[in-house]
Amino acid sequence: MIRAEIIAVGSELLTPFRADTNSLYLTRSLEEHGIRVVAKTIIGDDLNQIAHVISIASERSDVIVMTGGLGPTIDDLTREALAKFLSVPLQLDKTILQKIEQRFAERNIKMPEANRKQAMIPKGATALENENGTAPGIFIETDGKQIFLLPGPPFEMEAMWQKHALPHLRTGEHFERQVFKIALMGESKVDEMLRPLTSTLKQAEYTILAGPGEVEIHLLAPQDAKEELLEACNSLRAILGNRVYAEELATMEEVVARLLRGFNKTVSVAESCTGGFLAHRLTQIPGSSNYFERGVVTYSNASKNQLLQVPYELIEQHGAVSAPVAITMAEQIRSLSHSDFGIGITGIAGPDGGSEQKPVGLVFVALADLTVTRVEKYHFPPGRERIKFMSSQAALNLLRLRLTE
Repeated sequence: MIRAEIIAVGSELLTPFRADTNSLYLTRSLEEHGIRVVAKTIIGDDLNQIAHVISIASERSDVIVMTGGLGPTIDDLTREALAKFLSVPLQLDKTILQKIEQRFAERNIKMPEANRKQAMIPKGATALENENGTAPGIFIETDGKQIFLLPGPPFEMEAMWQKHALPHLRTGEHFERQVFKIALMGESKVDEMLRPLTSTLKQAEYTILAGPGEVEIHLLAPQDAKEELLEACNSLRAILGNRVYAEELATMEEVVARLLRGFNKTVSVAESCTGGFLAHRLTQIPGSSNYFERGVVTYSNASKNQLLQVPYELIEQHGAVSAPVAITMAEQIRSLSHSDFGIGITGIAGPDGGSEQKPVGLVFVALADLTVTRVEKYHFPPGRERIKFMSSQAALNLLRLRLTE
């Protein structure tokens, strides 16, 4: 197996204001070429630290891809760090220099002297042309290791990688990846249920990732273990059943949207504690007008009565956060909108408003159609945004299960 490491260079990436997105693109591309990314590093603009990180990467990886730090300014030090690691001098590439000068001349600007450093290439390395900027990339193969230096701006990096870097890349053995997404289960519970499967894996690899309201399973295997991967996938489906809501990197709303369109059904929603977040998720999908009829946010008791005709007596008897109120909200929004499905959500998002009987995180979700109404009670972990998201996730999952019965 060929192992790769990605190093993102730039002190700005260590602040809250910039995120490294290049590594996601590169990871996907490397995986498509049979190369496993085993580590990612973000390092600031420090010559010695960058050279040290390259040294560490060279000990554990076959391919090193670096992004950033190839500009003309004093804090752009990636090429210098590579030369330091290789113990070779930087040499002027006159062809690259001419191209940089020409790029400025086309804009009727004299090239600043600072840009000259971008034409300095470590001895023995190959310059990679940058057709979208002034910073050339660099490629070198040393001691069986392939090292790529790419510019930081994604537009420049992606074009250079595709056109000029990939032709140099040694490709590895292709491997298969299968993704499963599971709704409304904890990571430890899923892992426990899958233990009889994962404990018997030989060549196939298993990874579990937790997120709000869902868990993601990745099964990975080389080509010669394709049969083992197929058997593992079938075992996982048998163990988890309809808890699996997708076998791809799709969101719950994307899955529900496909089902609604496929069955030619419509849905309307009445929301309280989620404040319209469920409607937002349903309408995030292009073409949502084909299945989403309307949504109302009935936050107050008065709005529940005036817009949905939820009787005040029902609210007084059971409380606004209760199964009967959620049921009435779902049934009324379905009836008033003439939709196939109606969803009602009521709960306590916090951080205030809870009690011993009805704590923060208590949520009722109801789903009504022409023949039946179902209601589920949930106790979600604290955190207003988390509760809103998980409530909407629960509502979408309830609809998904009904559509797939």
